[in-house]
Amino acid sequence: MTTVAPTVRVLICEPISDGGIALLRERFDVDLGLDWSADDLLQKIGEYDAIIVRSATKVRGELLAAATGLKVIGRAGTGVDNIDVAEATRRGIIVCNAPGSNSLSAAEHAVALLMSQARNIPQAHGALLEGRWDRKKYGGIEVTGKTLGILGFGRIGQLVAERAKGIGMNVVAFDPFAGDSRFRELGVERVATPEGVYSVSDFVSLHLASTPETRGFVGAEAFAAMKPTARLINAARGDVVDQDALVEAVSAGEIAGAAVDVFPEEPTTESPLFGLPGVIVTPHLGASTEEAQDRAGVVVAEQVAAALTGGVVTGAVNIPAVSSEALEVLGPFLPLARQMGQLLARVGDGAPSALSINYEGALAGSDTRLLTNAVLAGLLHGNVDEPVNMVNAPALAEARGIEWTETSSSKARDYTNRLELSAGEVSLAGTTVGTTSRPRLVSAFGQEIEIELARYVGIFRYLDVPGMIGRVGSILGAASINIASMAVSRSQQAGHAVMAVTVDSAVPDEVADQIGAIDGFDRVWFASLDSD
Repeated sequence: MTTVAPTVRVLICEPISDGGIALLRERFDVDLGLDWSADDLLQKIGEYDAIIVRSATKVRGELLAAATGLKVIGRAGTGVDNIDVAEATRRGIIVCNAPGSNSLSAAEHAVALLMSQARNIPQAHGALLEGRWDRKKYGGIEVTGKTLGILGFGRIGQLVAERAKGIGMNVVAFDPFAGDSRFRELGVERVATPEGVYSVSDFVSLHLASTPETRGFVGAEAFAAMKPTARLINAARGDVVDQDALVEAVSAGEIAGAAVDVFPEEPTTESPLFGLPGVIVTPHLGASTEEAQDRAGVVVAEQVAAALTGGVVTGAVNIPAVSSEALEVLGPFLPLARQMGQLLARVGDGAPSALSINYEGALAGSDTRLLTNAVLAGLLHGNVDEPVNMVNAPALAEARGIEWTETSSSKARDYTNRLELSAGEVSLAGTTVGTTSRPRLVSAFGQEIEIELARYVGIFRYLDVPGMIGRVGSILGAASINIASMAVSRSQQAGHAVMAVTVDSAVPDEVADQIGAIDGFDRVWFASLDSD
């Protein structure tokens, strides 16, 4: 008797390129639900193995509960804010996107904004249409020989740098999470601080991710540090700039102007930037090219096809497929690995040139690549210009020139399992404790220290003299910051100690600076950790 393979059905809810649709139709039964209502989708989703969306369709709780046969969700773009990735993961559904499909378009738009700012093109165009021949008013500047400063040297930042170099600009950049090799290859000068970029740049182009740490990153202090002739270019995220501070800086002549493609809330037709002399605005056009949209459609179609046929889903944004047996062993250590990566990024002050990851104990007998991905995801989390997850973290790290090695040993020092990260002079080790596998820091800078990791963690190095613990406690207490736990390790090298604390709330920079100013303190780090 001949058996007929069941039909695999794919639903496309929003427009994608004809090439992407054709690719899927070669293998699967494809339906276009472009005009379906939310109720239509809810009623019919159970019939499909895959769904492809852009940004309008919300794939969340009720819809996922009804999607009883769904195996993969494809997003024809980069962000996945309209998809409940955690719930999809819980249900065993792969979520994939089209990473990098709009990078070139976004980079070209940033350069277009730069040139428009330099030559006042939109203003001159508008004036001429209104019957005014204002050659003198809209004279501009040449960009050849000028300095472009880039904040965020990921994929898009590097593409912008290449194009700026091609038109004769000098380029400097700040990004602690990009390796030195990327700067050397592109002939870009690495600058140690954002302030170093501001002080020398004629144009400042932003390519930062939107994170709690970067929201409002470019504010009044940044504008005060820029040249009065500087121009800001923002085609990254609307909330990385303090919009009120930008309006004030342009209005007061603190900077010469700005070109803005993104806004704190979108869509918007009202902004204090609109109509402000010296400011050019566009409605988030960075990815709005035919080529980027076509590329996104084809890429997501390839990803969905791979997921449905057992191939490698390089654009997956949730946990990669591993056997239930392997996940049973590795799963409890994923939060530890991610948090250790985040902690290393903070303590190491950026991306390491070489990272060593060592697994000890029972872990050494497992395929630890998933844990390594979690370490890299934690290292890059919130510090690069695109979403990071355990699937794409190695590629993003490699793109930034970060190199890593993995070693393992069946013997663990004092613990059943131990994970150690080393980069230069920084070394951290951790393990898990209890039936719920709570992450725990067990070593810092080669010194044994025992403290359970929490949302807010501080690590200090200082001279081991009386009164240090009390002074730290007094400063935190005066700032109404409650200490949840504290551990101290005294070095065998006379006179030095390491202290770790967990606290109940984020520690402002000025409070950290007060602790760092205590006589005898070498370094002070505070980190905000998560395991999502």
